[in-house]
Amino acid sequence: MTSARAAVLLAYAAAAGILVYLLAPILTPFLLAALLAYIINPLVERLERWRVPRAAAVTLVFVLFVAFVVVLLLVLVPLVYRQIVGFAGKVPLYLDWVQGALLPRLQEALGEPLPVDFADLRHAVISNWQQIAELVRNAFANLVASSVRFGAWLVNLLLVPVVTFYLLLDWDTVRRNVLGLLPPGTRATVEALAVETDAVLASFLRGQLLVMLALAAIHAIGLMAIGLDLALPIGILSGLVSFIPFMGFIVGIVTAGIAAYLQFQEATALLWVFLVFFGANLIEGYVLSPYLVGSRIGLHPVVVIFAVLAGGALFGFLGVLLAIPAAAALKVWLRYVHQNYVVAPKDAEAPARRLRQGGE
Repeated sequence: MTSARAAVLLAYAAAAGILVYLLAPILTPFLLAALLAYIINPLVERLERWRVPRAAAVTLVFVLFVAFVVVLLLVLVPLVYRQIVGFAGKVPLYLDWVQGALLPRLQEALGEPLPVDFADLRHAVISNWQQIAELVRNAFANLVASSVRFGAWLVNLLLVPVVTFYLLLDWDTVRRNVLGLLPPGTRATVEALAVETDAVLASFLRGQLLVMLALAAIHAIGLMAIGLDLALPIGILSGLVSFIPFMGFIVGIVTAGIAAYLQFQEATALLWVFLVFFGANLIEGYVLSPYLVGSRIGLHPVVVIFAVLAGGALFGFLGVLLAIPAAAALKVWLRYVHQNYVVAPKDAEAPARRLRQGGE
């Protein structure tokens, strides 16, 4: 590759990156739809192997997926709402217990009074709690009242399933058209890289999604078993953030530990919370991740954390979701560039042979 050609390619890549950054608000529903289509497409292809027509397979899988999401939301949202509202109603009682029982124990253990006026702190917490609830209600009212913002939100909500459906319907055509835009001499290499990238992303995206759902269920069921009032929201939250290394365990055990200690008002509750998350962590490490995700993504935990933070800073919540898959795909392409253009190949067949070996 000549220096002039490399400079042109880098310029094109930089321009594409800037364009994606500037169009991020518009691209968000399309990227989310593409992600959903990529996750669902293997089910459609399996039905096609059973001689089901593509259109019928897409319609069946899409309808089942939408029905599953709707039923899940209709069941989970009311339960989560009731648990949060029930916990919020008991906050003043928990604060009274902290002031009347917990603080004296801490002062006795420390041997001196705490440098905090808890009465003022309690008053501030209750006042701010009420203000937060009022702000949430006002924000929701303003969102509904603002026809422009509500209309944009509704369009994006409806656009995602529509785009997902059409991407699934024309998935093979879209893939061929993208390859057709490339120069003929590079198509074989790009297609081989795409196959390797697909192997990495498939093992991560679909496997990690199953791991997240499984951990959310395990955490929620375990916390329900010990009688925690906030079992469902804490279990779902810790499961959803588990794609960041150690974050699901840390978020879950801290929030569940605080909630359990306030609710049960005894230290043994912390032990039960620890056992729930420790057991879930063992199941994830020895059963879920090895069988559902595997080790093909090969990203260091520090790289994962950096990718998530960078994706969130650039593209918001969608950037957080796409950060790790994008980093995994980038690793495949950078490895190919390094092997074939940084480390000098010894023969003409070395690039293709290394690529084939990397995909195995």
